[in-house]
Amino acid sequence: MEKLRKIQAELKAPKNQRNNFGKYNYRSCEDILEAVKPLLDKHECTLTISDEVREVCGVLFVEAVVFISDGKDSVHTKAQAGIDPNRKGMDISQSFGSSSSYARKYALNGLFLIDDTKDADSTNTHGKGAKTTEKSWLNKGTVEFKKVQTYLKGGGNISKVEEKYRISKEVKELLTK
Repeated sequence: MEKLRKIQAELKAPKNQRNNFGKYNYRSCEDILEAVKPLLDKHECTLTISDEVREVCGVLFVEAVVFISDGKDSVHTKAQAGIDPNRKGMDISQSFGSSSSYARKYALNGLFLIDDTKDADSTNTHGKGAKTTEKSWLNKGTVEFKKVQTYLKGGGNISKVEEKYRISKEVKELLTK
């Protein structure tokens, strides 16, 4: 569909939402819909989204289907998101709603070619996995070394420094003298 191609090329859906706990920006399903509505009007297309709760091998999930049509042709995409009815801090309707929003967002991403490879959802471990960034070495004589010395002389804790840097035995001895 030529109109879909144009919408994909013109669509800008920035990550205007902020998760302060995880310290990352993201875009929501609503952000994508808000950005695409004027383009749908401009290119005379309609968009519909539907959800269906499904179960496979005892696992509940929401499957979202997004259709775009220009009145002649239509294209659709699907995405799924698991449902945890016992999710901490949510009642059952919130759990289903959260899964629905997530599935819809990824169905929209697929339809409009929105790349979320750097999105928090693709990199955030939500506290369940190890960080993937490797700590750098703290070397004597560097600006960082001098900052750490000042920090420690002011009552700072070496264990906090070790959370941020890899420290050789020699450098640690210099710092703790």
